[in-house]
Amino acid sequence: MPLALVALAIGAFGIGTTEFVIMGLLPEVAADFGVSIPTAGYLVTGYALGVMLGAPVMTALGTRISRKRMLMLLMGLFVVGNLLSALAPSFGLMLTGRVVASLTHGAFFGIGSVVAADLVAPDKRAGAIASMFTGLTVANVVGVPLGTLVGQSAGWRVTFGIVAALGVVGLAGVAKLVPDMPKPEGVRLRHELAALKNAQVLLAMAMTVLGFGGVFAAITYIAPMMTQVAGFADGSVTWLLVLFGLGMVGGNIVGGRYADRALMPMLYVSLGALAVVLALFTLTAHHKLAAAVTITLVGALGFATVPPLQKRVLDQAHGAPTLASALNIGAFNLGNALSAWLGGLVIAAGLGYTAPNWVGAALAAAALVLAFVSAALERRTEAPGTAPGEPVSTERPTAITH
Repeated sequence: MPLALVALAIGAFGIGTTEFVIMGLLPEVAADFGVSIPTAGYLVTGYALGVMLGAPVMTALGTRISRKRMLMLLMGLFVVGNLLSALAPSFGLMLTGRVVASLTHGAFFGIGSVVAADLVAPDKRAGAIASMFTGLTVANVVGVPLGTLVGQSAGWRVTFGIVAALGVVGLAGVAKLVPDMPKPEGVRLRHELAALKNAQVLLAMAMTVLGFGGVFAAITYIAPMMTQVAGFADGSVTWLLVLFGLGMVGGNIVGGRYADRALMPMLYVSLGALAVVLALFTLTAHHKLAAAVTITLVGALGFATVPPLQKRVLDQAHGAPTLASALNIGAFNLGNALSAWLGGLVIAAGLGYTAPNWVGAALAAAALVLAFVSAALERRTEAPGTAPGEPVSTERPTAITH
């Protein structure tokens, strides 16, 4: 594995930690600033909105410089945002720091996916993308629990200071290990925007919204579901989320490995199985052991879709994949927001804490339908002499000009 992928994974680890660790520290932050828990929840909402806004804006701003330099700038901005959060004297500045850090999220993973794919042979690109995303999945297993523990014992400001230090390590790693791989000659923002007219790119993004939305329809409400339905103690929720994170790690690895061999079949299997498991979760949520196993499977099947979907966007963006790749990262967050809202609606309607699982199953099933539609359209538009399912080449010039 190229060492540059390690640098990208470190950056991904820091980003994943700062995104999710706030959920475990909301009571401490709220108490420190004298605001309510719902008000402190804006730190989560603001981050998600910043990701969706930052993905296209930051990527567009970076079209005139090399991808390596843009990754370095993004990590620098990430450090600034987390330092601002750590030192913020008021809740407003804390929120500002969260938004600043979030602006880097979509662009980093989007541009990083393109760089990771360029570092390896064409038949290993999904695996390379999965290697970078390993940092994000490991963050949920290690970074978030440890960050929560540190924040609860030494103060939440210490946690964000440590995350900022991780950003510095990621920045140094990108500067030292990532080769300077410029964008293709003649590619400008209008070329990147043109990729968004491609029906296959839009279908892949829709699959991302619905498929990953299926995961978070259930996971968003995992605490009340597990404590009030399964009968777990409040303190057990952290360890259940660790199981979810372990599933994410395993699913990410498997998804990356098999997407390089058979991308669309990998999507069929993972999305179909995800829909079934989420539907069964309405039953297994009533039994502790079965619920724990199901949570692990939801994490595994959900993240098994990430490398193939991200590679699908790269393959279909016809030589201008950067913006489309970054927007697909924003699509994950859009799916999170959509599913959390829908899950809240069914709970508010009095259908119970397991009802979001049905919502998740329906979303995953809808993503599976779109996968079949995408494959059918691809078969109809196959160029003569192209093997079925063969991706459009995304190879780019290798000359170093920056």
